[in-house]
Amino acid sequence: MIGNPTQTLLVIEDSDEDFEALCRVIYRQAVVNPIFRCTDGDEALDFLYHTGPYGDAETAPRPSIILLDLNLPGTDGREVLEQIKQDENFKTIPVVVFTTSSNPKDIEICYRYCVASYILKPIDIKRLVQTIQGFINYWLDLVILPDAVSN
Repeated sequence: MIGNPTQTLLVIEDSDEDFEALCRVIYRQAVVNPIFRCTDGDEALDFLYHTGPYGDAETAPRPSIILLDLNLPGTDGREVLEQIKQDENFKTIPVVVFTTSSNPKDIEICYRYCVASYILKPIDIKRLVQTIQGFINYWLDLVILPDAVSN
């Protein structure tokens, strides 16, 4: 088993295919972290701030780590990242960007907002699975994440 059942992973990803690939690898590696998914930036902000359908903190626990796609419908990942890192309640949560964008401006902006990692999504499914395994092995097994604290 990998991970910590008290540390929540929030996945902000609009691609069902990419999320399914992540779930398959998580299942295969017996990850014990609770996983929550938001499919766009507005939903992610509702989740974090306990607004809209996420008014109950039990249905939207504070994430210990966030896996963030940049290219999201509506409020995009860049805006979500900016808001998270400017908020005293959330800025210590590690954010790992997982995106198809290799634009140097995106990379620079993300590191300026102190992302923990910037990972390019490979197009090839075999490489995608390897990349997801690397994320899980490093972020959910090796790294010590800040303890989840209530708001």
